[in-house]
Amino acid sequence: MKVTFLGTGTSQGVPVIACGCEVCTSTDSKDKRLRSSIMITAPAGNIVVDTTPDFRYQMLREKVGHLEAVLITHSHKDHIAGMDDIRAFNYFQQSAINIYATEFSQSVIKREFAYAFSDFKYPGIPEINLKTIADDPFEVNGLTITPIHVMHHKMPVLGFRIHDFTYITDANYIAPEEKEKIRGSKILVLNALRKEKHISHFTLEEAIALGKELEVPELYLTHISHQLGLHEAVSAELPAGVHLAYDGLRLDI
Repeated sequence: MKVTFLGTGTSQGVPVIACGCEVCTSTDSKDKRLRSSIMITAPAGNIVVDTTPDFRYQMLREKVGHLEAVLITHSHKDHIAGMDDIRAFNYFQQSAINIYATEFSQSVIKREFAYAFSDFKYPGIPEINLKTIADDPFEVNGLTITPIHVMHHKMPVLGFRIHDFTYITDANYIAPEEKEKIRGSKILVLNALRKEKHISHFTLEEAIALGKELEVPELYLTHISHQLGLHEAVSAELPAGVHLAYDGLRLDI
């Protein structure tokens, strides 16, 4: 199984127009962060976690020719806005795409993309099969996926564990019983928005502390805002076993 980081950034804390800060103007490719998403590649096909506003470009950049399923962490716009662009995969694969999400996220998807669920379906609209994620592990493409329930301030968000790999984004609290689902992972991907305290995201210090608490050998940080700083500078500050993820990074799991 291979994991590709499609994006490691966030809309949080960054103006719509480029602000001219050191991250915006950096020439280091690792500072060019699209909205956070990963792709899991297994023998049975590709699974993408979240369809960000950058989804189309992420698929083109990685030359993804086939998509079997999508997992949704939560329904904020920066995690679902690109869902319309699955229509290209519908066209070439001649099949609908299975979208796995909680019932709440499904309700938002149906509202935001109502045309995809209308009685009259205009030719070329995205073809989506919604599949419900509850509490129990579920199977996708031969992989057993364990949902991990975390909190993004007051909003429930899903993380996912597959074998020894766990992916969590948009969180600032994880209940003890959910932490136990993570324990034993060899790789944990966790959001680390910035160094300063935030109402709904882990800080850099909090993310590192959680990785240490759960005794995860390798911690990769994602959902990084410009406020955290340059990839090279922040990486130099990190303890052993902790890494800043970057767009295009690939891990063999």
